[in-house]
Amino acid sequence: MTGRDPSLLRSLAPGTRLRNGVELILRQGSGALIVLGYGPDIEAICSGGFHLNGADFSPARLAELAKMDGAVVTDEAAEVIYRANVHLIPDSSIETSETGTRHRTAERVARQTGRSVIVVSEGRSTVTVYGREGMYELSKPTQLLAQANQNLLTLERFRRRLSEVENRLTQLEVDDIVTNRDVVLLMQRAALVRRIASDLEHYAVELGGEGNLIRIQLADLIAGVSETAQIVYEDYARSYPPEYPQPLELLADLDTEHLSDPHRVAAPLDLGPLDSQARPRGIRILSRVPRLPEAVRRSLIEHFESLQEMLYASVADLDEVEGVGRTRARQMRHYFDRLLDSNRTWEADED
Repeated sequence: MTGRDPSLLRSLAPGTRLRNGVELILRQGSGALIVLGYGPDIEAICSGGFHLNGADFSPARLAELAKMDGAVVTDEAAEVIYRANVHLIPDSSIETSETGTRHRTAERVARQTGRSVIVVSEGRSTVTVYGREGMYELSKPTQLLAQANQNLLTLERFRRRLSEVENRLTQLEVDDIVTNRDVVLLMQRAALVRRIASDLEHYAVELGGEGNLIRIQLADLIAGVSETAQIVYEDYARSYPPEYPQPLELLADLDTEHLSDPHRVAAPLDLGPLDSQARPRGIRILSRVPRLPEAVRRSLIEHFESLQEMLYASVADLDEVEGVGRTRARQMRHYFDRLLDSNRTWEADED
């Protein structure tokens, strides 16, 4: 799904006028070549046909004009039609892997002008969309829903794994045995969740109104993922605050297959050797303390050198930090004690 124009996906979503027009063309079996966008660049490669002077776009009008052999040229949003029955003459030196006349022309026009070009094939009953970055075949709504639901199940599985990795990281932090590899593992899981979610976002856009349920489930599954990655990175980055606070942006250029390689993931994060011990500042743990103001969190981070010092600080030690106060210090000590107790329970269960 990578590289598709979201605005084009919305224009071609089920129920839109452009999609309805394409469906009409498929049903009448005439085929079509439709250029989305008009200007001097398109006019320069047009020959013959006739001008419609910006006639209003309608699915029926598009289908009727497609019965002629030439291309139809609309504006980028497919709201008006400028030309019909046009013979397009793009630069023949532009390489193309297509063999059919319409597909070959469409690919060259897209590459030469950067406009989106739609080919409706009467022989294969398919719809292919070409852009400057490549092409893709338009799927039927039933196929899109099936693909989206499959991706949704995959996303749910990876989201659970991310939660498990985060819980495991908490246990390792309490025991003071975290390595950079453990941090990188969480970043890998978070980046994979975001990658799968990005594909699902495209499916939801392409489905239009039929993708509303997908959107709701997607929003629920990715809630807090970027925030978790960011706060963990702040905990372990060599400098604080880190120069690039959002680590998932640092990993955005990695191929999906490279996200499974801890060394490739670790490189842009610059955390240090994978198997070296890592000590958190305590930012993530403090974010879970109820009703703790951001200014007090910063004071605690600056006062204590690591989470370990904070976890075992007395009420008096905590009270010394600016903005904490005796009452909050006792509340925090109670929270840390519960955290330590839950970790001992987990260790006992593991044994």
